[in-house]
Amino acid sequence: MRKTPLTLTALSLLLAGAPAAAAAQAPAYKRDVPAALAKRAKVREADAATAARKLMPDAAIAALELERENGHLLYSFDMKTPGKDGIDEVNIDAMTGRQVGTIDHESSADERKEAAAEAKAKTRKGGGD
Repeated sequence: MRKTPLTLTALSLLLAGAPAAAAAQAPAYKRDVPAALAKRAKVREADAATAARKLMPDAAIAALELERENGHLLYSFDMKTPGKDGIDEVNIDAMTGRQVGTIDHESSADERKEAAAEAKAKTRKGGGD
């Protein structure tokens, strides 16, 4: 049996699907996940996202922030429900995968106030992250 080398054309066809596959797996929401905190998390982001979706099955994830809050490393998900003003915040413990606290609702006005306060605080700190 004669072996034929993998041609450049065949190799290109195999690799052409790689970017599309990677893009298909990338989250469709805004992410703020500092690498230093991500290294400490025991629960994968995808598993935490699944837990958040189970808590709010009619909502979609709009944004995610991995943060330290009140001694916990949390995945904080902003969940947007169609036809409902604002967002609901779902916190998932990045060490256990369990919900932390209650689901808090923020109206659009609350979101704008919070964004303005964060921008002001960032300006006072010199714009550093």
